[in-house]
Amino acid sequence: MVQAPAPTTTTDLATLVIDLIRQAGCEYGDVRFCTYRNQNLSARDRSLTQLSDNVSSGFGVRVLLDGAWGFAASPHKNPAEVTRIVALAVEMAKGSRLSQRTRVQLTPVAAYRDTYITPIEIDPFSVPITEKADLLLNINQQLLGYGERGIKKVFSYLRFTREDKTFASTEGSLIQQTIYRSYPGMGCTAVANGDAQSRSYERPPLNIGYEHVNATDLLSQVERVAEEAIAKVNAPKGPSGIRGTLILQPTNLWLTIHESVGHPTELDRVYGYEANFAGTSFATTDKLGKLQYAAPWVNFKADRTQPGGRGTMGYDDEGTKSQDWYLVKDGMLVDYLTDRETAYRLGRDSSNGSAYADSWSSVPMVRIPNLGLEPGPDGGSHTATLEEMIADTEDGILIDGIGSYSIDQQRRNFQFGGDAFWKVEKGKVVGMLKDVTYHSMTTDFWNRIDAIGPASELQQCGTNMCGKGEPMQIAQMTHACVPVRVRDIQLGGAS
Repeated sequence: MVQAPAPTTTTDLATLVIDLIRQAGCEYGDVRFCTYRNQNLSARDRSLTQLSDNVSSGFGVRVLLDGAWGFAASPHKNPAEVTRIVALAVEMAKGSRLSQRTRVQLTPVAAYRDTYITPIEIDPFSVPITEKADLLLNINQQLLGYGERGIKKVFSYLRFTREDKTFASTEGSLIQQTIYRSYPGMGCTAVANGDAQSRSYERPPLNIGYEHVNATDLLSQVERVAEEAIAKVNAPKGPSGIRGTLILQPTNLWLTIHESVGHPTELDRVYGYEANFAGTSFATTDKLGKLQYAAPWVNFKADRTQPGGRGTMGYDDEGTKSQDWYLVKDGMLVDYLTDRETAYRLGRDSSNGSAYADSWSSVPMVRIPNLGLEPGPDGGSHTATLEEMIADTEDGILIDGIGSYSIDQQRRNFQFGGDAFWKVEKGKVVGMLKDVTYHSMTTDFWNRIDAIGPASELQQCGTNMCGKGEPMQIAQMTHACVPVRVRDIQLGGAS
């Protein structure tokens, strides 16, 4: 009798995992075989201060047994370890069941046999390290050329990621994905009159290849960034204790969207499953379809299919196909971000594909996908270009870039700063300000928007560093948006 060869490929091992889960009598199970490569370069002044190129590889098994989750993971990918980890996950589920009050149930999901690869032109890992380092040092050298005028510290960076993931489930899915991410940026600090102020520039973190690192663009921004840092450190402080009008660039607005729309609509927060990092949410399910979250001309759409989006992929980490859907439509709260478990509890017949884990050793949880503010329609009564917003503003502040922020435990009440501020008077930008913050309640803020930019001014801004959970997981997402004008907002401290 000829013995069958032991499974050796990732696909073979994934098939073995699923067979073992079924043999254990689990009602559901899945496995993710993942390899993550992260390359980071940073330069400060005239030195390269960070050069790392790390690979992390392993697999995680998740099982649902008698309505309870079990999870186990390992970096060792071989048949014996696969068998051990499946058995451990099953034992974890049995232990969880002892203290669990309500059985976990999942919405159905279709079975997919598919491959997804981020479309790229240049593999960022094929570009020599020396070329990347030389670019950063060139940027810094040019920024330091403004030293006599007050630029004292400069920095630049390049960040690249490749995720290779094979997902298999007892539903019959076998999905292979390769996701590329690129992120360049720079900044400087000016010192004058006993004060220090910084200014930065980034090409937003996107799922794209090395073509995103446009050296010509980065070097062309040096003069502007340096000049604005110098103007900022010499500028007067912004107003405080009054209410005013704000014109917010997408580079600032994306973070307000992230914190006050994205996180509050994660359904695990709403249900109280997640309470770390200002967890839970005011947007409870009794408000669904009833809460006027924003002005009637404001729409927020989640979209995991968005080209280049930092959260774009073919499938989430439960094998749900990527899709797009409204969270806020015509200003009304109409949906949430769900995985299969929370979608079932909400009474939905499917998840909208918001499950994501940051590692092979992490359990998937509900994460914000790409989430954007839709542009104003052409000819809409509240649609205006940035230039038109400025021209139509008697007294206000234009804000670009992100700064400090805070938000309360239920995401109701927030404070945001920015990276650069300009005074607007009588329809014109008249000079820089510094140290501006704005404060509001979430629904008050979004209901006070009276002008929204057109599609021609849409920008794909976002983050590569969204923390959630305990132990913390990191995710990334794009918040594509346009400029907006918002009236009667608290500036600085309380009046």
